[in-house]
Amino acid sequence: MTDRRRRDAPARHPGRITSRAHWLLLSVLAVTLSTALLLQGYTHHMFGITSDTVTGARGRHEAVPRQVIHGGPVIADAAAAAHTARVKDRTVALTFDDGPDPVWTPRILDVLRRNHVHATFFVVGTQVVAHPELIRRIVAEGHQIGVHTFTHPDLARLAPWQRSLELRETQLAVAGAAGVTTALLRPPYSSKNDALDDADWSVLKQADRAGYVTALSTQDAEDWQRPGADRILAHATPRGHAGQIVLMHDGGGDRSQTVAALNALIPRLKAQDFRFATVGASVGMAAPVQRAGLGDHLQGMALIKLLRAGDWTVWLLGVLMVAAGAISVLRAAVVLVAARRHRRLRTGSRGRSCGPPVTAPVSVIVPAYNESAGIEASVRSLLASDHPVEIIVVDDGSTDGTADLVESLRLPGVRVIRQRNAGKPAALNTGLAAASCELVVMVDGDTVFEPGTVRTIVQPFADPRVGAVSGNAKVANRGGLLGRWQHIEYVIGFNLDRRLFDLAECMPTVPGAVGAFRRRALLAVDGVSDVTLAEDTDLTMALCRAGWRVVYEEGAVAWTEAPASLNALWRQRYRWCYGTLQAMWKHRGAVVQRGAAGKLGRRGLGYLLLFQVLLPLLAPVVDVFVLYGLLFLDPVRIIGLWLAFQLLQLLMGRYAFRLDGERPGPLWSLPLQQFVYRQLMYLVVIQSVFTAVSGSRLRWQRTERYGSLQAPVGAEAPGNDLPPRASASPHRAPYNGLPQQAPYDPFHHLAPYEPFHQPAPHGGPPQPPPHNGFRQPAPRGTSQWY
Repeated sequence: MTDRRRRDAPARHPGRITSRAHWLLLSVLAVTLSTALLLQGYTHHMFGITSDTVTGARGRHEAVPRQVIHGGPVIADAAAAAHTARVKDRTVALTFDDGPDPVWTPRILDVLRRNHVHATFFVVGTQVVAHPELIRRIVAEGHQIGVHTFTHPDLARLAPWQRSLELRETQLAVAGAAGVTTALLRPPYSSKNDALDDADWSVLKQADRAGYVTALSTQDAEDWQRPGADRILAHATPRGHAGQIVLMHDGGGDRSQTVAALNALIPRLKAQDFRFATVGASVGMAAPVQRAGLGDHLQGMALIKLLRAGDWTVWLLGVLMVAAGAISVLRAAVVLVAARRHRRLRTGSRGRSCGPPVTAPVSVIVPAYNESAGIEASVRSLLASDHPVEIIVVDDGSTDGTADLVESLRLPGVRVIRQRNAGKPAALNTGLAAASCELVVMVDGDTVFEPGTVRTIVQPFADPRVGAVSGNAKVANRGGLLGRWQHIEYVIGFNLDRRLFDLAECMPTVPGAVGAFRRRALLAVDGVSDVTLAEDTDLTMALCRAGWRVVYEEGAVAWTEAPASLNALWRQRYRWCYGTLQAMWKHRGAVVQRGAAGKLGRRGLGYLLLFQVLLPLLAPVVDVFVLYGLLFLDPVRIIGLWLAFQLLQLLMGRYAFRLDGERPGPLWSLPLQQFVYRQLMYLVVIQSVFTAVSGSRLRWQRTERYGSLQAPVGAEAPGNDLPPRASASPHRAPYNGLPQQAPYDPFHHLAPYEPFHQPAPHGGPPQPPPHNGFRQPAPRGTSQWY
């Protein structure tokens, strides 16, 4: 496709989202998503609730005050003059760690309510976020809340900033869920006072500075070991009349034994004249749970919503990841099977030919806007064709002397038509009106043909049902990574897809670089429309809906100049993608039509929507999930899946290169393509969808030309010595906006094609022309680059 400029810029529409607003919105979404995923990954995968046993061997305890080691289980002022408090005699403070759990916490609360007992629940922040309604029930039924960190790590093994984060986030979660704050803390994996070491003591001192009172335990029911309800009951029953803080669990696993033991424990202790109280009440602590301030409550609510959104996002990412993988595998299978069948049909008895060889002359239309860098190479390559052609260069108001350059070449059989800048569709229609032949080839001004391209691309017209033929466009400037990546995309993406479309009779695009048409088919659809930015796609879809067959001729090779910078590539692909979306929307009615139009609608448009719109939109999901998996999941498994995906891509690429007769060398850069090129392509789709949804209008943008293509230098091919023509025919009616039918001229006076040779120096034998930048005729079935 060759880019053009429109004569006037689109008007700005109030209320429409601008391009800058698109990216601002995408940036905000990206930052929000990243934050949510990082928090979700940290809270769910960095640590976990396993068991409440002490981790590792006990360290030195010189820093722990003796009055703490031998004191009560509730420790205050650890950072200053530490003191402890003991539970009153015949008082039991039941405590439950690791919840709230959606299954076991409600059952334990039911037991406590039936027995009119209040307890203390040391909650984990992640569980609070997941089940805030349970925290509200705990507080509403008169129980106390304590902090048991956010992710249940061993605080002694964390950096001070991580400890602060664990405590602060848990406090905010409680404030957001129930509107209260608590001064009670029980560190995970803690035990009795005499089990404290120096690392634990540093944790208690930091917690004290943050305003927390530490509540350890005096009696461990050991329900985390699941020894059976009877053993739990025995371990939880006090010996003697001393008050106890009993450690039990309402989360972290199956707590059915805990519930059964609790049903028996409370009546037994009541029968022994024990009373039950919360931790604060059992040691005479004044109101450790307070109503949260407005700021903490709002921050807590925001934290809960953010983390729950992160959970939902990870679930959705997983679903989309599976969907993207399934779509990718499906596409690979479909295109490979279709390509194999397409090749077998081409080489078998059911080949393309439906009649005698097509020898009728061809009008070649070259629309040009500021193409001085490559127009000479393009025109000379067309003159070197081994098929009779007339060449019409339509200069669309160029400002770089394109028309003057072509005229200065004084090449016979080449006409130059000048017009004011009106866009590529208008230039094509002008050339179509001036064409003398029934068969028309359209070629961009940055493209060179091989000598046999014109002859090859018109052979499918032996079938009267064929209205257009797509040629095989190849990247000429394939040096460097960007050139290789585009070369790979043309071979694997575009050409494999065209084989599938040809087989399914739903070709959506004949590329502007190399395409052939019946003139009467173009007249039937009123020529080339300028409604969309992808005029070639729009035209092809219109021909399909009009009942014409559009086929792919892989042997009609043209070499085109691809963008050589990321910025130029972005502009080109943005226009292509946006124009394709426009064309799909314009021809959406084909979905409910019958015949050739229905095939385009249900097969072609469906394929484009699924694999060129939805799949690229899902592509970021793959990247995000890979990064998430490398950070928080199993890196080995994630890398294995990524390598499997790369292997699938390489297999597709190897087969596609074999079909196109290309050397597989550039495929080494395919894995690297996943890190830059692929992201650029799906960002193009995202931006195009945003632009389309917002109703914005995209301007034509001209692609940079580099003059990297070459064509024969010197005399033109003898087979194309045409008599001079006037720039405008005196007997033709003025152009009225639609292509006009010209008298058919079979060019019987043309001499047969002879190979172009240059005279040899010093009277020697004729020499072949120098290397001209495009392929020379090769043995049938090959496609080598010379």
